[in-house]
Amino acid sequence: MIYKSLVRQLLFNFDAEKAHDITYRFAEIASGSSILKSIAKALYSYQSPKLSQQVWGLNFRNPVGLAAGFDKNGKIPAIMEAIGMGYVEVGSITANSSTGNPKPRCFRLPKDQALINRMGLNNDGAKTIVKRLQNKSISFPLGINIAKTHDPQIMGDEAIRDYIFSFKEAKEVADYITINISCPNTTEGKTFEDPAALTELLDALKLRDDASIVPSLIKFSPDLSKDNLLELLEICENHRVHGYVVSNTSSDRSSLKTEYKKLKKIGKGGLSGPPLASKSTERIRWISNATKGQKPIIGVGGINSVEVALDMIRAGADLLQIYTGLVYEGPGLVKKINKGLVDYMDRHGLESIHQIPKE
Repeated sequence: MIYKSLVRQLLFNFDAEKAHDITYRFAEIASGSSILKSIAKALYSYQSPKLSQQVWGLNFRNPVGLAAGFDKNGKIPAIMEAIGMGYVEVGSITANSSTGNPKPRCFRLPKDQALINRMGLNNDGAKTIVKRLQNKSISFPLGINIAKTHDPQIMGDEAIRDYIFSFKEAKEVADYITINISCPNTTEGKTFEDPAALTELLDALKLRDDASIVPSLIKFSPDLSKDNLLELLEICENHRVHGYVVSNTSSDRSSLKTEYKKLKKIGKGGLSGPPLASKSTERIRWISNATKGQKPIIGVGGINSVEVALDMIRAGADLLQIYTGLVYEGPGLVKKINKGLVDYMDRHGLESIHQIPKE
């Protein structure tokens, strides 16, 4: 309540990126303060044995994690652990550092509780971020999201070498790696969701040739048709990809409450928040059905309530990620979802999150 009645109102006086920068700086300070971490834990953390699960041999004390994009530079995992998250995914990180696209590049859609961003993968670069993360004291799984450096001149074989560099760096500290093939907010607009390009990339990463490799996931766009998604999924399965993140931001603007005039003024960018929930859930279901529920899935896109979280779990998600929901709901959203999941299990006589029935 304090967040919505006071903190959010103050932050929303600034543009979306400035508000994020203020929040991020405070989170960075809090990450280095044992007192602030203790306060955050007392206020927001909620844990239960019913929420704990093993995925890829890693212990996730609860399924709610931080989506890539919030902590691009790996400075705030400690405070995310303190507020009760089960894991974080840092990034996207790229081989070369980047300042990203020109500002303004992040916009709120309050009527939809959504965001549009075309940040352009601004980050400090893989080597710097990995070195920073080597000094982090955290006790929960750390994911790292990698993408191609934001440079339209990097194409073809050079683009693959760019991915390989980030992948090798990330392996030094990551408990799992997400390969972001679907980022829609780069200048050239091209992605590795082309089947031939994806095959070439996965061949180069040699996922199927190394049994001891760090668990590696593919992140898909919510805008893929079922046929396109299943075609890419077959390629991933043939390369023994370890799991999937569903989904990235969207270029689709249909069914939004925000006025067309405002959307036109904002222009291009990736849409995130509640408008993505049904699309992401549907694609989770497609992947879960195609893999017969045997491949772990991280559900992301519009999770702002326990109801949406449950929908994704029933569709086949094992883990969840939030970002835009934090902007509108605040850090209490983590506790709200985790407690809501336990309340649901208690009402239905379930002892473990694994027992929540799939559709």
